[in-house]
Amino acid sequence: MKAKLLGSQELIALSKELPKWEIQDSKLCRKWQFSDFVEAFGFITKVAMLSESMNHHPEWRNVYATVTIELTTHDLNGLTNKDVELAKSINLLN
Repeated sequence: MKAKLLGSQELIALSKELPKWEIQDSKLCRKWQFSDFVEAFGFITKVAMLSESMNHHPEWRNVYATVTIELTTHDLNGLTNKDVELAKSINLLN
């Protein structure tokens, strides 16, 4: 899939399409809270394998049982269809 920057109407529609995600600093952002570190790390592992299969990799942070993921397409300096597809796929993991 070739990356295409999202237009203003597509960005507005994201709040309905991905309600648990927020747009911050031209990135799609979402935070998860798990019961413990092992559960959080298991989720990170699933996301890593998914991201690798899609050849589109997130920025993320893990602090004990909290995982924060940020998606953006660095090559195009903004949000693209690849970020939306990865976010939708990540949503299916949890």
